[in-house]
Amino acid sequence: MAENQRFLALDVFRGMTVCFMIIVNSPGDWSIAYAPLLHARWHGFTPTDLVFPSFLFAVGNAMAFVMYKYESLGDNVFWRKTLKRFFIIFLLGFLMYWFPFYDFESGGWKPLSETRILGVLQRIALCYLIASIVLHYTSKKVAVAFSVVLLLGYWLLLYIYGDPNDPYSMAGYGGNALDFLILGEKHLYHGEGVAFDPEGILSTLPAIVNVIFGYLAGDFIRKHGNSYETIAKLLMAGAVLIFLALTWNMVFPINKKIWTSSFVLLTVGLDLLILPILMFLIEIKKKQKWTYFFVVFGRNPLSIYLLSELLLITLYLIPVKNASLQHWIYRDFLGSFASPINASFLFAVFFMLTCWLVGYIMDKKKVYIRV
Repeated sequence: MAENQRFLALDVFRGMTVCFMIIVNSPGDWSIAYAPLLHARWHGFTPTDLVFPSFLFAVGNAMAFVMYKYESLGDNVFWRKTLKRFFIIFLLGFLMYWFPFYDFESGGWKPLSETRILGVLQRIALCYLIASIVLHYTSKKVAVAFSVVLLLGYWLLLYIYGDPNDPYSMAGYGGNALDFLILGEKHLYHGEGVAFDPEGILSTLPAIVNVIFGYLAGDFIRKHGNSYETIAKLLMAGAVLIFLALTWNMVFPINKKIWTSSFVLLTVGLDLLILPILMFLIEIKKKQKWTYFFVVFGRNPLSIYLLSELLLITLYLIPVKNASLQHWIYRDFLGSFASPINASFLFAVFFMLTCWLVGYIMDKKKVYIRV
């Protein structure tokens, strides 16, 4: 048993996820970026598509080191802590989309009636809540069965309610009607040029599986510790899931924006390859000198991610030379010595390092924000 063992690899995995998430979310110019740092336009997969599901997988990892303690504390403690985390994370996500609250161009408060309701943090909150309930009240076998039902059930729902001619297109996606009915068009994401939410209600269902499988992997590591056997079993599980994902892809395309079931299996499979490789390097081979950079992100993942989103919005709002401070840093400073595509990439790296510096100061001062 390895109940009280500290797993540095899990902190590094979580930190790498946050680090890469900031980079892909903050290019100098969205129209000029290296292809691996962009999401697939629709069907398909890029390294960037792995970031968000890995964040959910990491949430499940962390749950594995907390959930078992609730068994001795009772249901009241479980519900109090779980609901508190859910509401705080969901509210932070909603307020992030409302930020900066005041519309400086029109001179009035930004209307709540047009603020996006769902999003990245909201999906994390919903997946965390549902996965916690399932894992607290059922066995791991039931949790796996529940995951299978979600993945197959989601496939069936899209087949039934999607466009018969093309159920996996943006226009034919069966979850659109549900989002329009419950959330309303003005509360959806419009970044695709139309009202379509990649973190919509229906596609949240398969995303729960990313958290559950992250929990199962974390729980397996917690109980069996760092060993070649643990690493080998995780690698084999990852390889099997990737094979199933690629097979399923032939009839249910891998697609991040509607979070298809094949996408879930692929991303969980890849995470189950990356995590044991980190365990081998860090825990067994003791190659740890490079890890602190990512540990800084891993110790305050939610607060650093939230900081990155709010800070980036702020850079766009600060006027400099008839443009924004963001544009000045990207175009006038970085663009003065780098090509446009390299300047775009350098801005993302510069911005990520700025967020890291804040995390570094927080770590040195022992400030760890938990919800």
